[in-house]
Amino acid sequence: MHRVLPPTRALPLFGAAQTRLIEERAMAVLPPHTLMRRAGSAVAHLALAIAPHARRIWVAAGPGNNGGDGLDAAIALQAWGKQVEVTLVAASSSPPADATDALARAQAAGVRITATNPPGMLEAHDIAIDALLGIGAARAPDGGVAMLIGHLNALACPVLAVDLPSGLNARNGQALGDACVRATHTLSLLTLKPGLFTGSGRDFAGELWFDALGLSSAADVPDAWLAAGADTADAIQRQHAQHKGSFGDVAVVGGDQGMVGAALLAARAAHAAGAGRTYVSLLADGPPAASHDPSRPELMFRPAWWSGPPAVLARTTVVCGCGGGQAVRAALPRLLSLAARLVLDADALNAIAADAALQTLLRARLGRQLPTVLTPHPLEAARLLECTTQEVQNDRLSAAQTLADRLCSVVVLKGSGSVIAAPGLAPHINATGNAALASAGTGDVLAGWLGGRWAQAPTGDAMQVAFTTALQAVAAHGAAAEPMHPGALRAADLVERLHRKLQGENRTRPSNLDSFTARES
Repeated sequence: MHRVLPPTRALPLFGAAQTRLIEERAMAVLPPHTLMRRAGSAVAHLALAIAPHARRIWVAAGPGNNGGDGLDAAIALQAWGKQVEVTLVAASSSPPADATDALARAQAAGVRITATNPPGMLEAHDIAIDALLGIGAARAPDGGVAMLIGHLNALACPVLAVDLPSGLNARNGQALGDACVRATHTLSLLTLKPGLFTGSGRDFAGELWFDALGLSSAADVPDAWLAAGADTADAIQRQHAQHKGSFGDVAVVGGDQGMVGAALLAARAAHAAGAGRTYVSLLADGPPAASHDPSRPELMFRPAWWSGPPAVLARTTVVCGCGGGQAVRAALPRLLSLAARLVLDADALNAIAADAALQTLLRARLGRQLPTVLTPHPLEAARLLECTTQEVQNDRLSAAQTLADRLCSVVVLKGSGSVIAAPGLAPHINATGNAALASAGTGDVLAGWLGGRWAQAPTGDAMQVAFTTALQAVAAHGAAAEPMHPGALRAADLVERLHRKLQGENRTRPSNLDSFTARES
């Protein structure tokens, strides 16, 4: 058993259907009831680790296998001297064999089991276990289950959810209805589920733990991957003989009238990411359009840069759309046709969503080995998919993958648990970041940072390089907001945090050579 976040490597994620197949395969070769007893033991051990001084433990158990896990945990906790009470929701039909076995053993062990009201309010040092629904839930909880969820959410003590907070969709991280457990901890069993990491999953699940129950899913094809944390991103090592031309050029095309700041934020982020030269091509056609950035005079301003020589566009990484307004439409045909590496954000995405000819140009880029990364938020993704924002949020994995396949691009679907998808590759869910990033301009920073890192990336398979760079950029962007503090993180401050992280201020440690030098001096 281990904490999941932050992950040190990419971890496979399996939805309900895949998890059931893995479970059925294991049960075919293991002695009867083995998996459930392992699950109950894992839940009991974690409950004691979370609340070692608990005097009372309440288990809210459903009629299926999730409830059976809770009953097995209750058996172990009572054997360890804890005062345990189980509220068991009666089955409307024949319960699974494992759950029936767990109930019989709990009754034989003398565990107090009721089918009516939950116990009185627990003290802060006690703990409750949510074993009501798990991954089997397909509709909004109602009746007695909804009542018990309300009671769990009213407790002052920790709440440990078994496998998944009851009422949460295992794939998309959305509540199935009004009743959904808000756990302080969740122990995912056998597999990790995508819904724990995207949508509202992080809000409902609390601190995430995982126990594979002694099995391996290495041979199974996952539905998605949880991306590795930012510390595993490859650092771009600079050699003494290199010069600024060695690290690529980035051009930011955006900043229509009244939105110049968006383009400046993107350009500052690209510069902070280490791009050799960063150009700003503002789309505002008159005062008060800026001619320089007083905070970052290193940025070079080039009016109508996008209309320049094709050879220049063909060697440049372009970030287009930040604050672009309606004016960005004029620049897009040429950029889509010529830019070597293209990051499309904000108004560039809105323009493409409304123009079939631009979509054709975008799709054609991949065949010419000109990779593209799209960075939509859910509303922009909905426009591109011609659906509603709620439909995007109801299946973020499918929405991102559909966009990637349809537009032949890498897609970063922003939000809680940003999804990174590409044609022919399994989607990844980002594990870093928090709600402090829900602030104006942080998306512009992401687009610029991605462009700046991409400009320095090695050559290779165009789509794979774009996908890997997007993964690393999104992870770094989220990590720069950690740990979370009250309120919003201002976008300009985010740029500086990203730069400090890149410079290694938060990772520097004394080495053996430092001690040697001190002794010799």
